[in-house]
Amino acid sequence: MTAPYRLLLVAACALIDDWKRILIAQRPKGKKLEGLWEFPGGKLEPGESPEQTLVRELDEELAIQIDPSNLTALTFASYHYPEFHLLMPLFVCRHWRGVPNPLENQAIAWVSISDLLRPDSAYPMPPADTPLIPALRDFLET
Repeated sequence: MTAPYRLLLVAACALIDDWKRILIAQRPKGKKLEGLWEFPGGKLEPGESPEQTLVRELDEELAIQIDPSNLTALTFASYHYPEFHLLMPLFVCRHWRGVPNPLENQAIAWVSISDLLRPDSAYPMPPADTPLIPALRDFLET
C-alpha cells in the first residue's frame, strides 16, 4: 500500500487567438519549475469550480475577463509529483475581453501547436502539461 498523497486541483486554459496560436506563460524565477512554460490558470480555492478559478486567475495573471460560457473543457492531466498528485482540467477559450498583459512577473508568448510539439521546443513545459498537447492539437485540427 502506498502512502497517502495530497491531491492538488489546478485549472488551466489554452487561450486561442484567430490565427490558432496558443498563449503560454513562463514560470517566473523563484517558483517551483521556474523557467518552464505552461498554460495559464491556477489552484482552485475552496468552493470554486474550475471555471470560476479560471475567471479569477486570468484576470489576476493577465488582466483579461472571461465569460465562463466561453470556456470549453477539453481534457485533463493526472500527474504524480513527489510532493503531491496533480489533477488539472484543461479548458480552451477563444473569446475574452482585454489584451493579455502579464501581471505576475512572467513572460508570455503566443505559439503555434507545432512549436509545442517539437522535441527540441523552445518552450519546455512541466511534465503534467506535456500530455495535454496532443488533445489540443486534435482540437485545433477540427
